[in-house]
Amino acid sequence: MKRLLMIAYHFPPIQGSSGVQRSLRFIQHLPEFGWEPIVLSITPCAYPATSDDQLAQIPAGTVVCRAFGLDAARHLSIAGRYPGWLALPDRWANWQFAAAIHGRALIRRHRPQALWSTYPIATAHRIAAGLQQHSGLPWLADFRDPMAQPDYPADPAQWRAFKRIEESAARQAAAFSFTAPSALADYRQRYPDAAARMHLIENGYDEAAFADEVADEPLTPGHLTLLHSGIVYPQERDPTQLFAALATLRRENPALTAQLRLRFRAPVHEDLIRHLAATHDLTDLIEVLPPLPYRDAIAEMQRADGLLVLQAGNCNHQIPAKLYEYLRARRPILGLADPAGDTGRQLAAAGVPLVVPLEQPQAIREALGAFLTDPARRALADEEIVAAASRRQRTAQLAKLLDRMAS
Repeated sequence: MKRLLMIAYHFPPIQGSSGVQRSLRFIQHLPEFGWEPIVLSITPCAYPATSDDQLAQIPAGTVVCRAFGLDAARHLSIAGRYPGWLALPDRWANWQFAAAIHGRALIRRHRPQALWSTYPIATAHRIAAGLQQHSGLPWLADFRDPMAQPDYPADPAQWRAFKRIEESAARQAAAFSFTAPSALADYRQRYPDAAARMHLIENGYDEAAFADEVADEPLTPGHLTLLHSGIVYPQERDPTQLFAALATLRRENPALTAQLRLRFRAPVHEDLIRHLAATHDLTDLIEVLPPLPYRDAIAEMQRADGLLVLQAGNCNHQIPAKLYEYLRARRPILGLADPAGDTGRQLAAAGVPLVVPLEQPQAIREALGAFLTDPARRALADEEIVAAASRRQRTAQLAKLLDRMAS
């Protein structure tokens, strides 16, 4: 069996990010396709929150090395401030020093055939670039989403750091992977000499997480519950126009909106949700709830009357990982995303009837009304599309690419 050294910040016991699922499920399924994973991650103290609920899902016998690293914002600040250079390319840049030492030791001891690193923590790619230069091993840079964008990161120094990492990957990486078609197309244009080495490996869902028996009773008896599960980013998933639309609908048809409960599970930015609810006098319709263990969160999706997707137009080159779990949950979906963006197109391709821009309150109001009154607008996703989106299928794609790299 061939071996793969995987550099990933997002790894159990981190809590609160769906990004952990990509690394964890690849690690679970890779042995089936002839690859033994070796994991280089960061010490758990670097995570903003932790939970043990997914530790048992790491396959027995998997080598996991946790190199020391700190969060500059939490561990290296004085009176809430820290030098900017400590956070280039990100707040976990100091992880690189211990990871380089441990990574070299892992390569000597286990002799992997390839390296893999994954964003959105850019330091992981910097670590991989150093290990590739030292070892000469083929490196697969899993970008997932775009890094240096026209308006992101906002800090010029961080933007330049991201750009340097992209450029080093373009020179060194044997392959790249992206999770959305537009991100892939964008990078093929940015780095045409590396275009042939760039590939699409989308996110997916873990079929085993849907194996538990789910209770039949609704989440909120007597009401239709629309659930958003996961982080609500203030810019990338700004719910401001959703609340404005719901307030308008309530003024026009109070009896209809009285049926609705809008539940935000583990949104992180709870104050934003509560402020918007209070501003629009919607507090009685809104629920803000804490995180659940992963499988319990999946079960909650399966019991919801509807699932809410939030994706702003500034993220048209991205698809939330949660979307694939929504599709597999086999519940109606209301998509608040640009129909011309990757998220909107993915929803439409899966047969989701209601997809409108997150920035347009009038369109959202109409979509909410249709969702509440017209059962035909709550059609479920296409079964064939759902079946093709499992994490096992994505891992088969990854293994095939790794085989080509290592041959």
